[in-house]
Amino acid sequence: MKLTKDQQQEIKDQQSQKNDTKRVIAPELEKILYEAIPALDHGFVRVVDYMGNDTSIVQAARVSYGKGTKKVSTDSGLIKYLMRHWHSTPFEMCEIKYHIKLPIFIARQWIRHRTANVNEYSARYSILDKEFYLPSSENLAAQSVNNRQGRGEIIDGEQAKEVLGLLKKDAERTYSNYETMLNERYDGSKIDENKKGLARELARMNLTLNTYTQWYWKTDLLNLMNFLRLRADSHAQYEIRVYADIMLESLKKWVPITYEAFMDYRVGGTEVSANGKKIIQKLIKGENISYEESKLSKREWNELMEAFDLKDKLI
Repeated sequence: MKLTKDQQQEIKDQQSQKNDTKRVIAPELEKILYEAIPALDHGFVRVVDYMGNDTSIVQAARVSYGKGTKKVSTDSGLIKYLMRHWHSTPFEMCEIKYHIKLPIFIARQWIRHRTANVNEYSARYSILDKEFYLPSSENLAAQSVNNRQGRGEIIDGEQAKEVLGLLKKDAERTYSNYETMLNERYDGSKIDENKKGLARELARMNLTLNTYTQWYWKTDLLNLMNFLRLRADSHAQYEIRVYADIMLESLKKWVPITYEAFMDYRVGGTEVSANGKKIIQKLIKGENISYEESKLSKREWNELMEAFDLKDKLI
């Protein structure tokens, strides 16, 4: 990831600000506020604003004055209770805003989470940067045989070189055509003074989906956790998981008590159906139960056995 001198100066100016406030803050998050944390080859994640912290959740749950209770352990117990019993509104009282630079194809996947306020870089108004995402060799994989939306075995050798070459060649070719249609280079200089440039809103449609875009993404804590539960999961697409992992670290710095409860009950925990609960109860009692009599589908059965590390019972 490379930042221009103007971008670097902007970050320095933002981080040098000194503002007095009577609002609660998150000291660890303050340390990385405005910092551009690298993601993929040209992307980044920046926390640019936030509201509230762990005590805001406690305050909202109790509808009380002050900053929660005096004992952190008491606040921790309440937040765990709220997380454990799926209480949602207290977590909605905290908000966070990110500035994110990401490939367009990941942005289109990301926007499916319709629980945030988003303002994207306008390619109708400005020229997109000449930057494209190219996967590293270890992330270049074939289509999964078992998962229609996942990856399978790694592609290597000459085929990998061919694929990467095509990705780079196509991105550079379409961007060159983009400049030609605009009659303007990405640095703002004219190509031919005697020609008119095509409208930016039309020229952009020729770009490849690995071109980078940027947006401001603001959401509340509840919906951030819903996003991270899905996108920081090992089954999520690698590229979006890179961003989710960075955001997960910012969650830890922002609301450490909530982070612990989230990792315990949402990320590390598991949901069990009524039939699944009966099966686990029988197994605890030492009773034998087969897949055929479980009333579960094969996929449900295997997911249940994997969740409780009963791999010898997989079918």
